[in-house]
Amino acid sequence: MASGYVNIRRDVDDKFYRYRMPILLTKIEGKGNGIKTVLPNMSDVARALSRPPSYTTKFFGCELGAQTSTDEKNERYIVNGAHDANRLRELLDGFIEKFVLCKSCKNPETELIILKVGRSEDIIRDCKACGERTGVDMRHKLTTFILKNPPIKARKGKKATNGDAAAGVGGGGGDVTPEEATGEEGGDPGAESDDELTRKIKAEAADLNTDTAITNEDWAVDTSPEAVKARQKAVESGMAALALGDDDGDDDDESSPYAQFGNWIMDAPELDDQKALNIAIYKKAEELGIEKKHKTVLILVTIFTEDAVAEIPKFAPLLKKMVTSEKHQKALLGGIERLVGLAYPDLLPQVPKILMALYQDDILDEEIVTEWGTHVSKKYTDKDTSKRVRKAGAPFLKWLEEADDDDSDEDD
Repeated sequence: MASGYVNIRRDVDDKFYRYRMPILLTKIEGKGNGIKTVLPNMSDVARALSRPPSYTTKFFGCELGAQTSTDEKNERYIVNGAHDANRLRELLDGFIEKFVLCKSCKNPETELIILKVGRSEDIIRDCKACGERTGVDMRHKLTTFILKNPPIKARKGKKATNGDAAAGVGGGGGDVTPEEATGEEGGDPGAESDDELTRKIKAEAADLNTDTAITNEDWAVDTSPEAVKARQKAVESGMAALALGDDDGDDDDESSPYAQFGNWIMDAPELDDQKALNIAIYKKAEELGIEKKHKTVLILVTIFTEDAVAEIPKFAPLLKKMVTSEKHQKALLGGIERLVGLAYPDLLPQVPKILMALYQDDILDEEIVTEWGTHVSKKYTDKDTSKRVRKAGAPFLKWLEEADDDDSDEDD
């Protein structure tokens, strides 16, 4: 998250574009003849493209006329020589155009398969979005490397028709090892688990929809100013109490750093400069020594009001600085549950917009939101409130799943 994300097709400016990847990072190491460019997040970039990281690294070598080295076990990928990050990102765009995007619909949701016709072999992009199969330019040097190192997913045992045969790893089919079957070595590390995850999400979402139909009683909450104020006070106190853990070594709630931070948030100074307010909040957390704690994020959510959708962009820089791990993201979602489920129930219909705002600002990751949406929890609220909030967020969760709708037809 710290490095940021971009659209896989960088020529697309749509901020709602479904397909995103981490920005490619580079690091120059060595001196003189031993100078080299290390690609520290190549595994993450390649995973977003559903391609083995060795393919992208080798592509750079082909285009730059440079030697490359790959160490998949330690996720270390190197291109010899000193190369500018922007130049490598432009080359990555070329790889995406030539070996990822469907030639017909320009969708990146494709697989590479190898077809044998007689003694010759062709590399095909099999699009899961439009169903088209389009070939790659076999004149490119990378194709030789791909044929020698086929995608592991090609060994799923797809049967050929009309005399064609799908190639296996190593070029000839054969038995699949456990490592190859699970995609743990080479290829796309998570390729084989995507369908299973998608089916699990849909099954649990179906159960959630069955159990959480919203009735008039669900929405019958006292929204008078007095009731809202009382609930907000309870939420803030509850968050501070929940944030207290054994590692804090302090049983006195009022004197704990989390309680102090919560009380300070309630009486936060009104500053005309939003940047100054963000800095003041962070400095206060830093002063209390809790600026890096995921529990602090739970308290921080109380800064939002009934205008949370409009307020998120204002506090986005602060959230990016403080939400730095999976635990932080889960605490943020827990705070949102309390905010819309207890403090401001009128915000329930706005949950999809709240999640979208946090997702588009790279504060929440897709995997974390998806897991949250399909697992009702009593950690931050009662079970019924937890269900209502997730039910309200269903449109956003459905939007995240839309690109995976065709995955179940993969083995047809």
